[in-house]
Amino acid sequence: MSAEGNWNIVVKSPMGDQPSTLSLKVEGGALTGVQGAQGTSQPITGGKVDGDTVTWSNSITTPFPMTLEFTGTVAGDTLNGNVKAGSFGTFPFTGARG
Repeated sequence: MSAEGNWNIVVKSPMGDQPSTLSLKVEGGALTGVQGAQGTSQPITGGKVDGDTVTWSNSITTPFPMTLEFTGTVAGDTLNGNVKAGSFGTFPFTGARG
């Protein structure tokens, strides 16, 4: 199933659950879209699709400035994977179509 659509994502971080929204479009192997959290939203960067695997990055400023690097697998209406949060490590995330 395609990653295209609207998603509700929750990153399981040491600071607790970090929810965000994600709106994705797929064009060939390219993944574009917008991710929003804590009242702000911005375009994702470096998005790619390879079968059921999706990758993208998102730069944030809160709670710390960093680039989040997401890698996930789409299975029906779920999108689950891991996000690398700079020097803070890698954390799991879960997602559902919203």
